[in-house]
Order: sequence, then structure tokens, then C-alpha cells
Amino acid sequence: MAGGGFGAASGGGDFEAKITPLVIMSCIMAASGGLMFGYDVGISGGVTSMPPFLKQFFPVVYKKTQETGLESNYCKYDNQGLQLFTSSLYLAALISTFFASYTTRSLGRKLTMFIAGVFFVVGTVFNAAAVNLAMLIIGRILLGCGVGFANQAVPLFLSEIAPTRIRGALNILFQLNITIGILFANLINYGTAKIEGGYGWRVSLGLAGIPAGMLTIGSLIVVDTPNSLIERGKLEEGKAVLKRIRGVDNVDPEFLEIVEASRVAKEVKHPFRNLLKRRNRPQLVIAIWMQIFQQFTGINAVMFYAPVLFQTLGFKSDASLYSAVITGAVNVLSTVVSIYFVDRAGRRVLLLEAGVQMFLSQLVVAIIMGLKVKDHSNNLGHGLAIIVVLMVCSFVSSFAWSWGPLGWLIPSETFPLEARSAGQSVAVCTNMLFTFIIAQAFLSMLCNMKFGIFLFFTFWVFVMTIFVVVLIPETKGVPIEEMTERVWKQHWFWKRFMDDVEDDPKGKLHA
Repeated sequence: MAGGGFGAASGGGDFEAKITPLVIMSCIMAASGGLMFGYDVGISGGVTSMPPFLKQFFPVVYKKTQETGLESNYCKYDNQGLQLFTSSLYLAALISTFFASYTTRSLGRKLTMFIAGVFFVVGTVFNAAAVNLAMLIIGRILLGCGVGFANQAVPLFLSEIAPTRIRGALNILFQLNITIGILFANLINYGTAKIEGGYGWRVSLGLAGIPAGMLTIGSLIVVDTPNSLIERGKLEEGKAVLKRIRGVDNVDPEFLEIVEASRVAKEVKHPFRNLLKRRNRPQLVIAIWMQIFQQFTGINAVMFYAPVLFQTLGFKSDASLYSAVITGAVNVLSTVVSIYFVDRAGRRVLLLEAGVQMFLSQLVVAIIMGLKVKDHSNNLGHGLAIIVVLMVCSFVSSFAWSWGPLGWLIPSETFPLEARSAGQSVAVCTNMLFTFIIAQAFLSMLCNMKFGIFLFFTFWVFVMTIFVVVLIPETKGVPIEEMTERVWKQHWFWKRFMDDVEDDPKGKLHA
């Protein structure tokens, strides 16, 4: 992470700011929402590969996994109920996002994060205490509501509170915490799978209470963003907070710019209708497609079902959980790489490099599985199994320093203030919709497409890399309030949407 205590960075529109302890602490607290989200993503895959859990809630699947030769290697876990256990969280997140958009705007980023924490805590209690499938699903739905509120508020909070020059790095803290959550979940599953009483899955689901509590308490401690306070008419409080988080007395230029952006935002009576205006189309198109592409890399298929996937490849139960831990660790380390490079190399470089790496990694996995893992035979030797794990790690690492964090960072920093909350809501909603689709369909797709599922994801990686080359501009080092002038009006394609006099008769969108 960037060092502390710098003065103003040079360059037009950059405001005087130090990197204050308050900013760092606020961002770490807020990013703990990612820890909870990541834990939820990682824990479900490990729990659904535990025999005691399957025996209690999904006896049909349990029977398939115990009897050899009955089912195709690719179809052992193909069960709609099992997939619903994983995917119900994302369906709930999708719906709750719309409510979160309202609370983020009218109650502030801080209170929205608190609401997310409360949902997480209650959902965890339901899951850990579940005695039937209904309790399990209710718990997942409550966790999903927490995800919807957290994913709406946290990226906005981080983008608005961070100084421009380290905005990318601080925003990626959210993604880093997601990866740490996934790693912890994999480690905990590895340990709880060995508990003899058959209640290990309860421990796994119950320990989600720790990150849930961290977010709930943390949201009470952090300050709300100056943008949010000013947007709600608390100008003096907003200016005082701005002075505290910037560590300097001269915050007038930035304060006036936020006030002006807020004034323009207040004139917008219908945020979602405003989002559809021509001048917001570039940001909207990029935000939606980045979320769709993020899911069609295949990352959540790998992360949700890593233990299941490795068992399909013939790894024993312990070995599959162990392999999932390795991919989780790679995920964390690679996200740190992103924090270092995102404000140095820029967003586009990371996306383009990762596109090539993900393409090649998935292609190798598809070829090995196509040649060696048949329906009722598995000739995956020790050497090839290691290559598969290495290729999965290569894929996970390239995703973790590109589409993972940047899928959230770029939408959160590109919308003007009057469209930011609605834009973030659409981004989260799109992400959750396609996460739900992939979570609900992956095991069935694996059963029907077999190794071809990796070719399916490889094709999408190729498409999204072309999308980056042609349509995603570089936003490194550009203050949020100056995106229109310095990014969109300079882009070869998107600039045609910025000459919209009818939408903006004064010819000036904000500040």
C-alpha cells in the first residue's frame, strides 16, 4: 500500500491530501464486508462436499457420492436443491440491492453497512442452527440480503473516502478481504471436515459470525463519507469530516466540487431514469458488462465448487479440500499484487494481461480433462493432477489481480455523483443475477458439457479481452468528479455520448 503523509499529488484537479490513519482505518473497517462475502462464497463449496452435511440435507446426492460406478464422474453433484443452497444467497442479494440503493442515498453509506452487518449476523445464526433445509435456505437468504447491502455501500464508501492517487489500492481492499474470507473458509472447512461427531459443517457455517460481527461493529465506528453527508444537506459536518480524512485545513477546492456535484445530483428526481440518459450510457454499459464478464470468467464456478471440482477430477476428499486451500492462498496473494500495481500500471494493463493468462490456463485444463477424465473412468495421473492444480492457480491468480477487484473498482469510480448510487445498484444487481445463474447452473453444466464447460468459459475470456481493448478507458489517477472531462470526452468511441446539450443545457454535468 502507498506510504503515508504525502502532500498534494501534482496534476490538474488533484486535491491536497495526506494519507491519514483515519482513512486507512475506515477503509479496513469497511472492507471487512468483503471478508463476510468471501467467507460465504468459500464456505458453501466445502460444506457441500462434507458427507454428514449431504447425508442430513441432501441424501440423494450423498448416495450418488458413496456408490461407485452409479453416476458419471461429472454428474455426482448435479442436484437442483444443492445448487439452490449455494445460489439462494445471490438471488436475495439481487433483490435487496434495490432497497440498498435507497438507504445508501437517503441514510448514508455508514448506516447501510450497519444494516448489512445485522443481516449477516442473523443469517449466520439460522445457518449454524439449521435442522432442516428450510432453515438452511432462510439463513442463506438473510446472508444474501447482507451481501446486497454491503456490496452496494462498501465500494462507494471506499471510492469516496480515499485520496485520488491511492483510490484504486484502497478500493481493492474490499476484494482483498473477499479473497481472505475465501481462504479462511477453505482452511476452516479443511479442519472441520475432520471433526468426528458429524457436526463440522455447523462450525463452518457458525464461524461466519466473526466477520459478521466485525462489519457490524466497524460500521458503528467509521465516519460517513463527505460526499454522503453533503448529499444529505449536512454541509458543515461534511466539511469537518473532509478536513479530518484529508489531514489538511485547505479542503475548499475539493469541498466546493463535491457541493456542486451534490447540487446537480439533487436536481435528479428519478435516479434510475437519469441513469438511462445518453450522457450516462458509457458508464452504464461498462458497469453492466464488467459484472457479466466477471462471472463468465468461470471464477465463481471454481471458487464455489473447488472441493467438488477437485473430487470430480479424482482427488480424495482431504486432497480436494487441500487443493481448494492452495487456490484460496493464491487468490489472496494475487490480490495484493493488484493493490500494488493498480495505481501504478493502471487498470487496462492488468485486465489485458490477465485476459491472456486466463485464456491459456482454462484451455490447458479443458484439454487435460477432455483427454483423461471420462464419464466412468479417470486416468488423471499424479503429474497431470498437479498440472491441473497449477493451471487452476494460474487462472485464479490472474483473475484476482484483474477482473476480481476491477469489476467493482471501475464502476464505483466512473459514475458522476448524481448517478453513482443508482449505477452501483445496477452493477451489484447484474453481478448477483449472473452469480445466481452460474451458481444454479454450474453443476448441471458440468454434468452435461463435461470438460467443455472450460472451453465455454475460455470463449468468454476471449470476448471480454476484446471488450477491454476497444471500450474500457484508463481511469488511473483521475479525480472522480473529473471523469467526464478527462476520460469520457477524450475516448474515441464514448465521446459521442458526451455532446448531449439536450440533457445538460448548461453544458456542464458537474463541478
